[in-house]
Amino acid sequence: MTDFFESNALARLNDPDAAVRRIAVLDLADLEDEALIPALVATLRGDTAPEVRREAAAVLAAWEQEDVVEALCAALLDADAAVREAAQQALSELKDAASASVLRRWAARPEPFARSAALRGLRELRDAAAFEPARAALDDAHAEVRLEAVAVLGWLKDSRALAPLAALLASDAHGAVRRAAAGALGFAAADDEHAAPALLHALHDADWQVREEAATTLGKLRAHAARDALVAALDDDYWQVRLRAARALGRLADPQAAVAVSALLSHSISNLRKEAALALGELGSAHSIAPLQAALEDRDPEVRKAVRIALQQLEGAAS
Repeated sequence: MTDFFESNALARLNDPDAAVRRIAVLDLADLEDEALIPALVATLRGDTAPEVRREAAAVLAAWEQEDVVEALCAALLDADAAVREAAQQALSELKDAASASVLRRWAARPEPFARSAALRGLRELRDAAAFEPARAALDDAHAEVRLEAVAVLGWLKDSRALAPLAALLASDAHGAVRRAAAGALGFAAADDEHAAPALLHALHDADWQVREEAATTLGKLRAHAARDALVAALDDDYWQVRLRAARALGRLADPQAAVAVSALLSHSISNLRKEAALALGELGSAHSIAPLQAALEDRDPEVRKAVRIALQQLEGAAS
């Protein structure tokens, strides 16, 4: 019976109706037979209907042999945008490290979309050999390529990337790239000579989302030298930056920041009051007990819960 369905589906790949061919692709995928891969690859490469090629790209994501990866990479150059996007998505789902060698070649293609898609696939594979292509792509003329290159380097956590990522954070023209670079520096040492100064400088970036990410990363690094800069960021024009700065200060656990963080307990935005309360519990200053007790009557139940948690932390530390 399986042979009949298989033969029938293969025959329908040649049907003049594109809708019939698309359903045939789905039927072949359901059979999960590696012997059918060449037919699906041929469909992706040669079917005249973009909706059929798109379906073929999507189902081929289930297999990772070299000819499939090559066909998906070739589909990144398809005339139809939806087919290109389906191929990009399929490549981002690859799990077999052996696929990396194909992707590295495509990371050097002249087409920006192909380069960015190949780098995205390499990011998921954590391929150490992707360091050089990704490092080179930090100088790409296209922001979407630089963005994917930053992601690859952030996942690889290779210390050789710290200086170029810090430079990109300081100078890239696109806020999304600078923001990604700030996040990618999260594997640095707290006192790294490249990362720390770049992140501190980024707390004054023109883009508030970059400032937000810089504050977050400084907290992750537990960069104690950033305390004063993070305290200053508590007055940022954007509450999102203030929130991340408060969270970062909590992770530093430096009691000297407690007074500044306590001031946020009266902020109009409840998320910020909640974060300030939690940070005060981590900061460990006995001077925070009085303002926290006053905040026990906060109108937001989530804030009151955070206040109780902070007070328990402070009382536990004192006992």
